[in-house]
Amino acid sequence: MAACVAEEIAALERTGTWDLVPTPSHVRPITCKWVYKVKTRSDGSLERYKTRLEHGRDYDETFAPIAHMTTVRALLAMASVREWSISQLDVKNTFLNGELREEVYMQPSLGYSVPEGMRFASMVTAAGFSASAHDPVLFVHTSSRGRTLLLLYVDDMIISGDDPQFIAFVKARLSEQFLMSNLGPLHYFLGIEVSSTHEGFYLSQEKYIQGLLDCASITDHKTEEAPMELNLHLSATDGEPLPTRYRHIVGSLVCLGVTRPDISYSVHILSQFVSAPTQLHYSHLLRVLRYLRGTISRHLFFPRSTWASDSSDRRSLSLITKKQTAVSRSSTETELRAMALVTAEVTWLRWLLADFGVSVSIPTPLLTDSTCAISIARDPVKHELTKHIGVDAYYTRAHVQDGVVTLRYVPSELQLADFLTKAQTRDQHRFYLSKLSYTFVGTYPLVCAATEM
Repeated sequence: MAACVAEEIAALERTGTWDLVPTPSHVRPITCKWVYKVKTRSDGSLERYKTRLEHGRDYDETFAPIAHMTTVRALLAMASVREWSISQLDVKNTFLNGELREEVYMQPSLGYSVPEGMRFASMVTAAGFSASAHDPVLFVHTSSRGRTLLLLYVDDMIISGDDPQFIAFVKARLSEQFLMSNLGPLHYFLGIEVSSTHEGFYLSQEKYIQGLLDCASITDHKTEEAPMELNLHLSATDGEPLPTRYRHIVGSLVCLGVTRPDISYSVHILSQFVSAPTQLHYSHLLRVLRYLRGTISRHLFFPRSTWASDSSDRRSLSLITKKQTAVSRSSTETELRAMALVTAEVTWLRWLLADFGVSVSIPTPLLTDSTCAISIARDPVKHELTKHIGVDAYYTRAHVQDGVVTLRYVPSELQLADFLTKAQTRDQHRFYLSKLSYTFVGTYPLVCAATEM
C-alpha cells in the first residue's frame, strides 16, 4: 500500500493542492483518512492498488460527476450502429470536482485534499467540446470531419466518434494536462465487461455477480429460472429480524440492473424492506442470487446495424422499475401516470440522441394495454370525472400533438413492460427476455436481437 500512497502524495504535491499554514484560533480543522481500493481487470486479476484521501465523515461515500447509465448504454448503442471504436481513459487523480471557493482547513496527514487548479470541464471546453444540456458529463465535439463524444464517470471516461484525428488530439491533450492512463479499447468500465465483435457490443457483469455470490456465502449449487415467485406478497413484519448484509446485497443488485434489467422488479420489491429486513426477505433475496448464478453468462447485446432500419434496433437503453409516489384511484389513473413518465423519458432520450447527431423525425410508439387511458390522453375535452388526473393526460396529449410520441394499444399478454412491473412464470419470463437485446449462454438458446410485437 505504501507505493500507492506515495503515488497519490506525489500527484497532489505536483498540482499544488494545498498550502501548509498555522491553524487559526477560531478554526477546528476536519480530519482525514486514507481509503484504499483494489482495482481489478475484467478477468478478476489485479490491475493496481488505488488510494484516496477523504474528509472525516462518511468515508465510504464520495461525490463526483457521474453519467446517467442510460447515457452510457445509448453511447455504446450509437458506437455499435455506426461502427465507431471506443477508447477508455483513466485519470489517476480526480481533478473533476468544482473549483473550491471556500477556505477549508484539514489536519495534516499523509495525503491532501482535492486540488483547485486543474479543471477538467474547462480543459475539454477549450479543446472545442460542448457539455450536453441533457447530461452535463457528456461532452460533444462536432466538426466537418465528424462527431466525437466524451463521457465522464468520476475519473473514468470513454471517448468515441468518427473523427480519429481529433480523438488522438484529445488523448494527447488530456495526457499533457493530467496524470492519466490510456487503457486502450473499452473492455471494463464501471464493473461492466464490454466485448466487441464484428456483430456488435456485448455487455455483462459476470465478475460482479460472482462477487455477490461470494458475499452471500451461498454454498449449494441450486439455481432458479425466474428471479421471483409468482403472486408473492411480502410485508415488513414477516420473519425474524436480520443483520445488515441484506442492505448491502440489495444495493449491489441495484447497480447490477445496468446490464440485468430482468431482475429489476424483484430488486424493486425487495428494496422496500432494507430498513428492517427479516430472514424471509433474505430467503427471497437468495432466490434472486441463485437465478443470477444460473444465468451468469447472460449478455446485453448492441448489434451493428443501420439505425432504426428494422425491428432489431429496439435496444435496451432505458428500462425502469419505479414505485409511483401517489395513490391512484383506478388502474386507468395509474396507467396515465405511467404514460406521462414514459413520455418524459422518451423526450429526454430524443434530446440525447440529437446530441449524438441522430435526428428522430417520426413519433416514438408508446404502447399500453389500457384503451381507457389512450382515450383520455387523446380526448381534448376535459371531463369532470377525470379532472383529477388531467395534468398527466394533458402532458401526454401535448407530446402526441407535437409528434414526440404516438399512442398504440397492445394486448396485455404482449406488453413487454410487464416483466418490469410484476413477477412472471418461467415461460413468461423467457418470452419477455427473448424480445430484448439479450444473448443467453448455457441453459438458454441464443437470442441476439429485440423484436417488435
